[in-house]
Parts: sequence; structure tokens; C-alpha cells
Amino acid sequence: MAPVHRPLSPRPPSPRPPIGSDLSTGNLQASLVLLAALMRGGLTHLVLCPGSRSGALAEAAGVLERQGLDLRTAVDERSAAFFALGLGRATGRAVAVVTTSGTAVANLLPAAVEADYGAIPLLLISADRPDRLKGCGANQTVNQECFLAASVRWLGQGDGAGLAQMGEDAIVQLARRALAATQAPGQAPGPVHLNLPFDEPLHADGPALLTVTVPPVEVPPLEVPPVEGPLVTPASSVPAAIPNSDPGPMPDLDQAGVVVAGPWRGLPQHWDGHLAALVRLQRRTGWPVLADGLSGLRGVPELQLVAGYDLVLDHPDGALQPPLQLLRLGPVPASRRLQRWIAQAGPRQWLVSEGDPRCLDPLGCSCQPIPTGLAAWLASWPEPCWAGSPSQAAREVAQAWSQRERALQGWLDHALPGGGGGEPGLARALGRLLPADLPLVIANSSPVRDWESFGDPAAPGRPVYGFRGASGIDGTLSIACGVAAALGRAVLLTGDLALLHDSHGWLWQSQLGGRLTVILINNGGGGIFEQLPIRTTPEQALDFERLFAMPQPVDHLALAAAHGVPGRRVEGGADLAPQLRWALEQPMALLEVVTDRRADAARRQELRRMASPSLLQP
Repeated sequence: MAPVHRPLSPRPPSPRPPIGSDLSTGNLQASLVLLAALMRGGLTHLVLCPGSRSGALAEAAGVLERQGLDLRTAVDERSAAFFALGLGRATGRAVAVVTTSGTAVANLLPAAVEADYGAIPLLLISADRPDRLKGCGANQTVNQECFLAASVRWLGQGDGAGLAQMGEDAIVQLARRALAATQAPGQAPGPVHLNLPFDEPLHADGPALLTVTVPPVEVPPLEVPPVEGPLVTPASSVPAAIPNSDPGPMPDLDQAGVVVAGPWRGLPQHWDGHLAALVRLQRRTGWPVLADGLSGLRGVPELQLVAGYDLVLDHPDGALQPPLQLLRLGPVPASRRLQRWIAQAGPRQWLVSEGDPRCLDPLGCSCQPIPTGLAAWLASWPEPCWAGSPSQAAREVAQAWSQRERALQGWLDHALPGGGGGEPGLARALGRLLPADLPLVIANSSPVRDWESFGDPAAPGRPVYGFRGASGIDGTLSIACGVAAALGRAVLLTGDLALLHDSHGWLWQSQLGGRLTVILINNGGGGIFEQLPIRTTPEQALDFERLFAMPQPVDHLALAAAHGVPGRRVEGGADLAPQLRWALEQPMALLEVVTDRRADAARRQELRRMASPSLLQP
């Protein structure tokens, strides 16, 4: 998916008097005007990183915290941005991150990339040197306005002479345009970068902070035309239609078809409408729904779902031939077997995305894109088409999938009993042990694939979050902390390298505000590489451990304890349930499950081989 590029906003002309009586007070007052305008537009959360150049923004955030701004602080800009990413995914609203100038801005890039490809609203605000200090060797002065340009929906810049040189109306307009651009009709939600020069003196003194004029913030959200036409997304259960979209011919509801539901990337305020539309469609058509583990659909009782498609499609079956009609919801699931099956399907394919007009078809199937979202698309169909019931052909296809799904899940219950069976067994057991509706965040690489293939579809339903836009492991723990802060509680399932990669995320424990249980699969390195054809014969031809697995001699329980987070090691499958009960009662806790990545890779292959006799029974 190519990022959506927006032209850089021109710097406003500078010959305007500062807002305050002197520059330090002017910087503070200008920052207050900016942040208050963002709050009036709906911004509720801000993550602040330390810095001198951003001092006025920090002071303003501290003042506005008393007006209802949810303010968090972080010493690591990368962790801060990923925390905001998790918060934004769970709330459906942009979260602001404030940094100082220089390389601090570069640390925002990994989260900006994920926000771009994952369609997550995010507002990144950086302080900068004024133009007079650019290109002359001034300390901490870099071309930071270019750092995030390839990923952001829009780049807004303050006056080159300093934010305090801008008039109040210009600052308010800049804030309004930036916030609206994070969720603009016609493009996917995503990150926006505000780069704001500040000239010295930077910091207001105590008397100025006590007497400063605080702009009003408790007014309805603004609805204004920001950058290029209206960019306000209504907070309704049905997303707004994307301008100039042509849905093309609709499916034949009286013929057989299959629905493939990939990872959900819509806004949470649109979920109920999406689910209701899918339930209505299945009742009318009878089409089976192949539901990815990140689709949010598993455990929904109103739907007839297939969760074990990854293992079922290991064994070609004439009854499960790719259909002539295929409705695809969102990005393609991770299963390579399902991807091959989709690529063999007929030409009548529709790919429905939740407000993302970008290409989401790496399989090159020439499918009809529907970027308006499922609920809006189905609402546009003529009412008479909903009269009727599933055809005989559709019922036969659904029955074939349902028979094999029941056989597979029954077999897996015996093959992976009670949390045994290594990492696949852990994925299956967790779904049953975790309380219903408890949000789950799953790290990339092996954990998300095991959840897709071996997770129990009979387990209680819950929100499941995976960050597969760019599929990195950069900020796994911080993302989970953001989700927990937004929803009040969450569980993170992660591997050891992903957790180590974001160890600064443990610092959130002191200001989390919610509960987070971290379940660590410690298999001594990159377990995903064991599932790829990398190891050589003879083994001494390649140093696999050093070049790919890269095990690290870190005691994760001790590392968590150093941050004030208690932890325990799970001693076998029977120990998982009591340890989980303990962990869920803690504000933040770590459970370590030690596994053997090489043995688990062999176990996954064995499960696929052994499953075939039960799957092919009529």
C-alpha cells in the first residue's frame, strides 16, 4: 500500500505580533491556543516527551490537564508514539504525541509507519528551531520536517519565525486542519505531523503560568473544512461514504459464495454497524464466513464461522473448491494456504475496506474494491434483494465447510489438551481461560499465526488487537499499554524478542491507569525463523542461532521486577490457569512460559500431517 501524500502546508507569513507581551509568554499562550483548539476538536489524550525546545507545549499541556486533558509522560519518544498508537486504535480517536527537536522526531517514524499502513489516527507534534537557525550549524537543528513525510497524511508547519508570531486565528486553523486530517473522508485514517518552530526565550516563568489566559475548551467539536474539502468523520455506526466511489455490480445473493474476513481495521465506533451488516448478509445468503483471528468475529454467536481454514486447506478437497463469488473483508489474512485458495477463486471478487481506498490486494485478483465499508455498501443495495433465503447451492457449500470445521476442532481438542502442546496448545488454552470480553493484544510473528491456526473458536468472544499494518515488533509492549489505558484492562501475548525490543514499555506501569497482563512466550530467540526453510543440512553450513534466531541472555522476570512489575514462571500446562488468575488481579504483571521453538516448529508440522484423516471424513 502506497502512503497517501499531501502537499506541505505553506508557512504562514511571519510579520505578526506575538500573542503575549514577551516571547516566552507568547510561546506559552500560542501553545495554549493550539492545544485548546485540538481539545475543542475532540482530542482527549496527549503523550509528552521531555525537551527544552518543546517547553512551551509542555507547560501548556500541564495547564490544560486541569481542564480535562489526559496527559501522560514518557522518556522514550518511540515508546510514547507506540503507546499513543494503541490508545488511538482502541478509542478510534487521534492521540497527540509531543516531542522536542532533532533526533527525537526520528524516533516517531516506526509508529508513524504502522499508523499509516494500519489506518490508525495519530497526531505527532514536534517543536523545531526557527528558520534563522536552519542550515547554519545550530545545535540540534535537522531537517526534521522531512523525517515522517512518506508516512503522514498531512504535514502542517508553524510560522518559520516561531509559533508565537502567528495570530490566534491562524493557530486555531492549523490545529483544526491537523486533527481533521487524521480521519479524512477519501483516505484511510492515519498520522499527521505538526512541526512547530519556537524562538527563544522558550520558557515562561512561574507568575506567567499562574496568570496565563486559558482558552475555552468545553465546547462542541468543530466541523470545518480543513485541507482539501470536508475532513470530518462522523462518530456513527456507519462510516461516511467515500466520494466518487463506484461500487460496481453487487453479488448474486441467490448463488453460492464465501466470505473471507481479514483483520479489522475500522474505527471502533463503526464496529456495531459492521457486525450487524455481516449478520444480515449471512442470514440472507447462507455464505460461510472464514474469520481471521484478528477479524474480531470469532466468538460472535450470531454468526456461523470457520476458524480452522488454515489447517483444512492443507488437504485439498473437492467440496471446498474456491467459489465463483468471494467477498473479502479487509486485508488478506496471514495464512499462506488461504491466500493461495483466494488466488484460485473466480473473477467475481469484492474487497471491502473500512474507509481505506488504497489497494489491499497483494494477490492481484482484480477484485472490485469497495472502500465505503460493509455497512454503508450493504445499505446501498435495493431493499427487494433482501427478500428470500439461502439457495440450495449455498447451503451445500456452507455444510461442507461446517462439517470439516467441526471435525477439525474436535480433533484439536484431543491433540492439544489443557494447555499442553507447546505454543499451539498455549494459543488454544488461552482463549478458554481468559474471561469473556477481556481485550487481547497479540504480537507479530509466531503468536498471531498460532492464534489464527490453533485458537479455539468456541472460546468466549473478545476484542483482539493485532498491529499488522507493517507487521513490526518495534513497540509491542507500549502498544499493549495504550490499549489497556484506553479500555481499562488488556492482555498481551508476545514472544521474547518482541518484548525485549520494547523493554522501555515497562516504564508505563507507574501511570498506566488500567490493568495489563503480559504473557511471554520465551523460546530463546526468533521462533518464527524455525518455521521457515532456513536451517541447512548439514547444520554446520549455517550458524542459524547467531544469524537468525539471535537468543538473548536476558532474565525477563528480573527485568520486569526492576521496573516494579511482578512476575511468575508458568510451570507446565496445568499451572497456567492458577497463574493467570493471579496475574489478572495485578495492576501489571508478567507470566513467563518457557517453550522449545525447534520442538514447536516440528509439532506444528506434525499437527498438519495428523489432521488430514479427520478432516476428509464426510
